[in-house]
Amino acid sequence: LQVFDDEGKDVTPHPLFHSDPNAVIPRQAKLLASSAHFGATGSGTYGSSSTSISNASTTESILDETAEPGSRRDTTVSLSGVQGRQEEIEEELTEEDLDRSVDIYLTETETIWILDMPSVAVSVESEDAGRIQERNRIYADICKNRPGNDRFVEKMMQTINGAAKNKEVQCDQIVMEDKGMTVTSWDLYNSFNVLEIKPTSKAEGSGATAGRSTKPHTTKEHDRTTSVSSDRGSTSSTMISESSVLARNHEEEECHSEAILTSEKFQQDLFFMERILMENIFQPKLAAYRQFPVLIDPDVTSDTSDTVAAVKEAKEHRKEKKDKEEQKEAFIDPSILSDVNKILEETVPPRLERLWSYTCDLTNGHSVSSMAWSKVNPDLLAVGYGAFDFKEQKKGLACCWSLKNPMWPERIFRCEHGVTALDFSMASPNLLAVGTYNGSVAIYNVRSCNDVALLDSSESSNKHTGPVWQLRWVEQDRSATGDGKTERLICISADGQITEWLVQKRLDCTDLVKIKRTESEKKKLPGEKERKSEALISQQAAGMCFDFHPKDTNFYLAGTEEGHIHKCSCSSREQFLKTYRGHKGPVYKVAWNPFSTDMFLSCSADWSIILWHQDSQMPLLTFSSTTAVVHDITWSPKSAFVFATAKESRVEIWDLSVSILDPVISYFASPREKFTSVLFATNTDCLLVGDSRGEVGVFELQNLAAPNSNKVRLTR
Repeated sequence: LQVFDDEGKDVTPHPLFHSDPNAVIPRQAKLLASSAHFGATGSGTYGSSSTSISNASTTESILDETAEPGSRRDTTVSLSGVQGRQEEIEEELTEEDLDRSVDIYLTETETIWILDMPSVAVSVESEDAGRIQERNRIYADICKNRPGNDRFVEKMMQTINGAAKNKEVQCDQIVMEDKGMTVTSWDLYNSFNVLEIKPTSKAEGSGATAGRSTKPHTTKEHDRTTSVSSDRGSTSSTMISESSVLARNHEEEECHSEAILTSEKFQQDLFFMERILMENIFQPKLAAYRQFPVLIDPDVTSDTSDTVAAVKEAKEHRKEKKDKEEQKEAFIDPSILSDVNKILEETVPPRLERLWSYTCDLTNGHSVSSMAWSKVNPDLLAVGYGAFDFKEQKKGLACCWSLKNPMWPERIFRCEHGVTALDFSMASPNLLAVGTYNGSVAIYNVRSCNDVALLDSSESSNKHTGPVWQLRWVEQDRSATGDGKTERLICISADGQITEWLVQKRLDCTDLVKIKRTESEKKKLPGEKERKSEALISQQAAGMCFDFHPKDTNFYLAGTEEGHIHKCSCSSREQFLKTYRGHKGPVYKVAWNPFSTDMFLSCSADWSIILWHQDSQMPLLTFSSTTAVVHDITWSPKSAFVFATAKESRVEIWDLSVSILDPVISYFASPREKFTSVLFATNTDCLLVGDSRGEVGVFELQNLAAPNSNKVRLTR
């Protein structure tokens, strides 16, 4: 067969293998018969295209399919036999055989590897990853055990050195200079004398030896200076020795100063000096706070002089008022005296005089959330810093401030979350309990300078899941059991639980009561259909505040987020004794009156303050002077009529013996601050106010008259 292209050129492929035509194989007939049978039974899928393929190639493909695998020699011999009898095959083929279609199957030959370089890295997901990691570990152990092992021997071998390269660089010319200096003989003597006394190294020792050898020459003339630039060796040694002496003296001075600064005695002296400076700076203000006579210093600053003048004016006014009262008592009828006193009181209105503020760089930007006085030290104040809003949460602080240093706290306890409540212990005055926004309760030791908590509720299984809005140490009378008074730590949380914490090796708690939600009592109008009760999302109401009865600590009040106030008992944990409904928003604070123990106050987010009597579930009086949230209230420790409130925009002092409609004192906040908490001083006529900027202002209550006993009895 011959194959021609479109131009008529012969493009018939030539076989690469030429067999011996004389070789005859007995199996040839069988192969030809099978091939003929194969060709007769083939399909006609290829058409006339098979005519362009040589008989030799066709025969080779047929033999490849019929030959046994693994016998390459037999295949070669068979191919040679087929080529030898090519002429006989051509004679036997007819035109029908040539027109018949023949199926040709192409198979892939074995892969021939010309270059095989195994990889040095293996994927961790391959099958051999574990085995290779084990080999690497064994090799690492071998390398680790190699030093000092007799099984390893170090050998040297010679390798071909790398080709040397010449590289040129350009730089500025190095300038050499001779420098000399002029020194006096006594400078040389003193320097070398120091080296003789305290040698530091061999180099300095050699320099000292050279100095001793030159001493007789340099001490001959005491009134003239000696030039050492002529001798280069002596000049350089002198310069090195002098610089080393100066460096060593500087290091010694630094070490000595550092030792002084870190010494315990120096720290104690600084502490006393700081106390003295603070007392000198704040002496007029501290005297006004303690209601002592103010000592006027002729060299005081303008700010302090203004404070002294104001305090002096108030003292003189009080003295004049007292003298007038004594004169009137002596010459005026007692029936008229009360009216005159009332007129005098109305002429001088009461006011708040700012003395100072507890603030520092550390507390700037933190909102004051709670304040508490120490039970044994009236000069020690604990302040908690934290945000009430969920979006403004940041790390909290609990600081202990002292009147002896209003510019920096005595103790600083850093918390991971904002501080929401704190209180000092009565039985152990050095313990400070702190509640945080994430529901944790921690107890710190204020006597220790370490800011790590002694006990923490993080390991307790019954810890709160909501913010701890208030906590307090409460003394319980157990005289019936013979144990006397014991102290308990009580706290209320937004998860609806009022818990009692047991202070042992670790903090653990038990539930006093779980505050359940109560349906509001709505009166049914005539003709109105009954409404179905709405399903509650949670069966427990969030607790906001509580206060124990001042005389009987078995009873306490609990304010909730619903606006209700529940009267509870420590002996009854399943139900409330009474429920006071009057607020339309969350109750932020409840407080018993310390003198009239049947009355208590409550403040809420609904802008109102309500006065209650424990026997009546209806409010006695409602105070609402402005449309602002009332964050905190507190009773005065000296009067049953006076209480203070902290609203967002102002601080108000109410005196119920004067007016039940308007406060007697209103102190407005600056545009960028909000008042958050108030607290009366325990032993003076002063008020502490905390704001959203981290400041605790100390104010003196001026011209606020104390009620007499007749008014107290009349109110009761």
